[in-house]
Amino acid sequence: MMTYAHISIDRTRKQTIKEHCEGTVKLAAQFAKAFECEQWGYNIGIVHDIGKYSKAFQRRLLENGSITDHSTAGAQELIKVKNYLAAYCVAGHHAGLPDGGTQADTADAKTLSGRLKKKVEDYSEFKNEIQIPEFPTPPLHPVGQGGFTQAFFVRMLFSCLVDADYLDTEKFMAGNSVERNAGDSLEQGWEQLKKHISPWLMNDDFATLNGRRTAILKACMEMGTKGPGLFSLTVPTGGGKTISSLVFGFIQALTNQQKRIIYAIPYTSIIEQTAQIFKDILGNENVLEDHSNVSFENREELEKYRLAAENWGKPVIVTTNVQFFESFFSNKTSKCRKLHNVANSVIILDEAQMIPVNYLKPCIQVIQELVENYHCTIVFCTATQPALDCLMPDLKLTEICPNPKEYFEFFRRTTLENRGFISQAELIAELKNEKQVLCILNRRRSVQELYEAMKGEEGTINLTTLKYPKHRKRVLKQVRELLKDNKPCRLIATSLVEAGVDLDFQTVYRELAGIDSVIQANGRGNREGKRDRNVCYTYVFQFENNECSSLPQSLLQPIRVAEQVAENYPDITSLEAIHDYFKRIYHYSGSGTDSKTIVAQFEKGLGSCLYPFASVAKQFRFIETVTKPILIDKEPEAQNLVQRLKNGEYNQKIVREIGQYCVNVYEKDFQELLQAGLLNEIIPDLYILNHSEIYSEEEGLVIHKRRGETD
Repeated sequence: MMTYAHISIDRTRKQTIKEHCEGTVKLAAQFAKAFECEQWGYNIGIVHDIGKYSKAFQRRLLENGSITDHSTAGAQELIKVKNYLAAYCVAGHHAGLPDGGTQADTADAKTLSGRLKKKVEDYSEFKNEIQIPEFPTPPLHPVGQGGFTQAFFVRMLFSCLVDADYLDTEKFMAGNSVERNAGDSLEQGWEQLKKHISPWLMNDDFATLNGRRTAILKACMEMGTKGPGLFSLTVPTGGGKTISSLVFGFIQALTNQQKRIIYAIPYTSIIEQTAQIFKDILGNENVLEDHSNVSFENREELEKYRLAAENWGKPVIVTTNVQFFESFFSNKTSKCRKLHNVANSVIILDEAQMIPVNYLKPCIQVIQELVENYHCTIVFCTATQPALDCLMPDLKLTEICPNPKEYFEFFRRTTLENRGFISQAELIAELKNEKQVLCILNRRRSVQELYEAMKGEEGTINLTTLKYPKHRKRVLKQVRELLKDNKPCRLIATSLVEAGVDLDFQTVYRELAGIDSVIQANGRGNREGKRDRNVCYTYVFQFENNECSSLPQSLLQPIRVAEQVAENYPDITSLEAIHDYFKRIYHYSGSGTDSKTIVAQFEKGLGSCLYPFASVAKQFRFIETVTKPILIDKEPEAQNLVQRLKNGEYNQKIVREIGQYCVNVYEKDFQELLQAGLLNEIIPDLYILNHSEIYSEEEGLVIHKRRGETD
């Protein structure tokens, strides 16, 4: 009797289980070959759907019978050969990786231990067509105790299986392979990049700004020929690290036969700029920009993006730190499909110091796994290099930039002065005396108060996340025009202007924060280097009525550590001060670098192979503050989106467009607005502001700002 895995939607074509398994193993083995585990990919592919040989599943498929579990059978078969690691992959290839659970779990538990006790329909017919080969020992070098290493290996195998399963099923259902434009080869991309940088390579005048940038670029070219490993690129603002790091990535990948370059960035504002730079050089079809704010001109563009984003099948990926690291702790098939394509890649972590301290240890563990076991190169790329080397004593960290200290002094564009404590009245008086000045404060409430006190002064503007993204872009355009025309411009803002925002002020005031934030703010002063640095100042200050105690611990600790460092170093922007700052941060954080004991949970599973995949997936969240979006329909485009939503139109494209007109507020503020009758629900979980008076062009959404809000 023929047994089937799939039937086409029109019911005219059938795919046998053997055909599907053979198609899956071909792909899964190919994917796993990237980390020398081709046989493992083959084995889990051949066994993953043997539960479909049961009569119950065939009735489900052919006669529209009741739903039946077909994933547990393969897992139970693998346990017979004592392979728990492969069993996780097969058990979870539809519902996601389960927790291992405990030996006491009963058959109705959703854990692997429970499912191994579950009574399943007879699937023994598989023995007539499929034989499970032996599993070789995986070529793993244990990181730490080895439990995390085993669990990480499961994730990578799981990725190979689910991507192969999806692709083979998709091919059958479509009647042919779905066209996925993988883009040009890295060799072709390198030719384009060489054309772009060739004019720069002619400048070897070390005394000029461009000459120094060329020297950094040439260092990246030289170091790119080294073997894969762990690198740092410590380049000051203005040193051209974006292109230089890309050049390093291409040469490194071509030298070591690596497959792609992955750029992980903490801010979507930087991502959009960086991705556009790369697209202009390499072509749109060769760069995948994968983050929540991507927008599309039409349905065809959206579909191309969806296909590429499913498994990161492009030569250059630009994504967020959130997307990158959370995928390695997710248990969902949709999140994990791409993981096997991270193996054998060059991964550039831009602004590496932005990895949240409370998740630093698990992220470092991921980095070590990728370098040790998956043929990856990792680059920590930043002007404020975190002291991560002390957290990875077993890995050698190689600096790419020659003599960073000399380069930092050369690229210094402002004079930084620590003003200590000043009153708000003193700050206002000083800001009024400046024609063009940027003032960055730690809290939205502080920005509002200072703006209220100064808004009568010509050119005074405020900028916080209480303005929706489209509005913020309009404000930044206005600021740049004022600066360009040499008109009065006093911008009062939160830290959102510190990274990825191209502003050039003569004078900057920065309320004391972490040293990395101070340096980012300093980079908004004399950004183009057109003024003498001796007349350009960055003033670091604290308010006399110091309200630091009201800040959340995540912001309070960096301020306290920055105060300590400032006592020991006249120049807190020096490389020595930066290194000391991060060492202190990590030391004082202690076990707080893994606040949810994620690494320990996986290490504990060594021996029993009982790993908490599903539980950790819920725990690992880079952004934990709960916020709610409020749609502001002041612009015709937003009003049009609202009407389309009311007409029942809802898809990925419109969701992304809506995000450009939304303000995210904390849960408490959201409830206050809702109870005051100021919000209307237009679709489930999306509310629109119905009281236009509390959103103004000058201040954005005017709500009561609680103590501790920062952005």
